[in-house]
Amino acid sequence: MTRRLLAHRHLQRLHQALVQAGFEVIGPQVKDDAILFAPLNSIDQLPWGWQEQADAGAYRLQHDAGSRRAFAWNTGPQGLKPWLFKPQQTLWRADNTDQGLHFRAVEPQPRRLAVIGLRGCDLAALAIQDRHFLEGPYADPFYRAQRQQLLIVAVNCGRSASTCFCVSTGDGPEARSGFDLLLDELDNGYLLQIGSERGAAIAAQLPLQHASGAQVSEAKAWLAGARQQQRVMPSEAELVQLVERLDHPRWQQVAERCLACGNCTSVCPTCFCSKQESESDIRGRQAEQVQRWDSCFSEQHSYITGKVVRADIRHRYRQWLVHKLATWQQQFGRSGCVGCGRCIAWCPVAIDLVEEAQALLADKPLADKSQEDEHG
Repeated sequence: MTRRLLAHRHLQRLHQALVQAGFEVIGPQVKDDAILFAPLNSIDQLPWGWQEQADAGAYRLQHDAGSRRAFAWNTGPQGLKPWLFKPQQTLWRADNTDQGLHFRAVEPQPRRLAVIGLRGCDLAALAIQDRHFLEGPYADPFYRAQRQQLLIVAVNCGRSASTCFCVSTGDGPEARSGFDLLLDELDNGYLLQIGSERGAAIAAQLPLQHASGAQVSEAKAWLAGARQQQRVMPSEAELVQLVERLDHPRWQQVAERCLACGNCTSVCPTCFCSKQESESDIRGRQAEQVQRWDSCFSEQHSYITGKVVRADIRHRYRQWLVHKLATWQQQFGRSGCVGCGRCIAWCPVAIDLVEEAQALLADKPLADKSQEDEHG
């Protein structure tokens, strides 16, 4: 696909074109010592010169005052998920009147959003969320309404953090689909690629130049470097074997470290567990049904007819990892992991998903070992 060049000084023109098209622009910014997505009023708010240093249980920002790059970072704790699958959503309301209960539907109120700075792993996660929330007879009306109002300006990664493994999952560092516009950040501008008619309409308003062969080669070199910097997750065919390792002693070892805090599920761009709770005012005259994010690490998540099925952390962690990496493939035809590494960096006790998967698959299942012992 043909790529054009947008000069650094014209990046504000992209922002202006999105605003003029009626979009509220959301973009990455430095907030609370992390890269977060928030309303972007000017490109001056972008994280110019900032880069994260991520490792298991560690995330720090580092600034290079001489850098001309706004997208030298990889991920922060918050991807696209909170903007579509909201942490809290009121589903319906009820009034207790003299004539009885009166129920009122809550209609979706989507915002026309243009999000700048999403990566290949984020777009892969979006595709998974789309399948869950939009396919089948019971599509989520709130998700659907906001999804229809979303425009995406993605950015290819020019580097990888030490927690990244999207090459192993097939989801990066290059974004291949799901975007309206795609940028490759270079020292002298941005290679721009169009992915949709809406993206083409925005691009038509920009002062684009022809990209030289050297500039295209530079973009490819940055992507190649990002691939080489990554760690390796076992393949999906190998990860399916996790269902054979349910009695592995590693589960107890990780349970002794895990706090069951749910950080990993909160920052994961594909997790979609939720719960519904009823709330009412102090007089009992008004009530509403609220959907909130939930986690398979919470004790009540597995509560069924008077019993908590997964009462200990060992079973909760096992449920999360086996579902995410193995049985998710039966559900969606692929692993539920997109290789973003967020769960690794934001685990307070530095539990490493890749390390745990490798350890669980490093030897044969315990049943096989016992058979070998019996038969010599």
